[in-house]
Amino acid sequence: MRRILSFCIALSGFAPVVFAQDWPQWRGPVRDGRVPAAAVPSAWPAAFAPAWTVEVGEGYSSPVVGAGRVFVHSRRDPNELVTAIDAASGKTVWQQSYEAAFAKNSYASKMAKGPHATPLVDAGRVFTIGATGVLNAWDSASGKRLWTKDFSKSVDTSKLFCGTAASPLLVGGRLVIQVGSDVHGGEIVALDPATGTTAWSWRGPGPGYASPVVASTGSMTQIITLTNQSVVGIDARDGAPLWSVPFPDDWHENIITPLWTGAELIVSGIRQGTHAFRLSEAGGKWQATSIWKNADVAMYMSSPVYADGVLYGLSSRRRGQFVAVDAKTGALKWATEGREADHASVLLAPKHVLFLTNTGTLVVARRDASAFSLEKKYTISESETWAVPVLLGGDLLIRDASRVVKLSAK
Repeated sequence: MRRILSFCIALSGFAPVVFAQDWPQWRGPVRDGRVPAAAVPSAWPAAFAPAWTVEVGEGYSSPVVGAGRVFVHSRRDPNELVTAIDAASGKTVWQQSYEAAFAKNSYASKMAKGPHATPLVDAGRVFTIGATGVLNAWDSASGKRLWTKDFSKSVDTSKLFCGTAASPLLVGGRLVIQVGSDVHGGEIVALDPATGTTAWSWRGPGPGYASPVVASTGSMTQIITLTNQSVVGIDARDGAPLWSVPFPDDWHENIITPLWTGAELIVSGIRQGTHAFRLSEAGGKWQATSIWKNADVAMYMSSPVYADGVLYGLSSRRRGQFVAVDAKTGALKWATEGREADHASVLLAPKHVLFLTNTGTLVVARRDASAFSLEKKYTISESETWAVPVLLGGDLLIRDASRVVKLSAK
């Protein structure tokens, strides 16, 4: 039960067109934690110092960046806020507020009420979905609310569910969200991003906390996500179910964003360990076939990254180990001693793997499949950091307990 208190914090595929330093959605341009080369410092500095700080309120939603603006979703109870900040100066350009009363799960009494899901920026719009399942589209220039869809009647926290956490996704010109709860079941909905009109919907088990991703498998584009008891693949064109495999968890803590390597589908859970599946079609029917399982690498809230046949991530074993795992076999290539962190946001740079821990420590390790190799370590926040950071060339954008902070190299 101790773990249930913290789990609420928490693609390869079709992504919006972005500029060199845009970070438009959960885990970056293609939802897989990869940082574009142009956004990485040419040399890691001796230290970082604050360039500006903006108080935005509580929440675990990660900041996103589009066209020179930072967008963040937050809460000042009983309202949720959406704030647009000039990335260069730190000036608040606009801020919108709306009421979003939320009855928090009693198991999560120590946690903030969210928001948990990260906004998405595309084509002059910002899309946000809060813990209560209220989806809004905003004009990114003016902050005008364009449309709203309210799914709050399907969000029930009386059992295990702790609030909507799946970040919105764009695929095939449609906005895709995952909503529901363990009481009312789950729904994946595709909408017209301009109007909010529903194009299709899929219904099934209640959601986990993972965000959906896209996998291109031959001529098929699949949306893949976790429910509170399974991993599912659906057709991105019409929401038709393609396949499902059981992935049960006693506390419904399916949090890790699935990772599609192009050959393997990787999923992980605190009690399930890490699994790889192969997706294949025969006779017009799709299936996901298990190819390996590593029970000793169990990722709880920290989604991994992939490069050169290797997964890099944080396993919950030994109170937090940085690990490297062979993506084809599941064999552990290396692991640190442990006690690294309860959580780390993991990013992949061209030559490094970055781990931003919940204690405010940024660990920069060389991308090395043979051993953990530390390049730099920085203390960049005195309060907890659960959100994914954003690299902006020589600058770094972080979200701590109540603020968005831009850090520049000293």
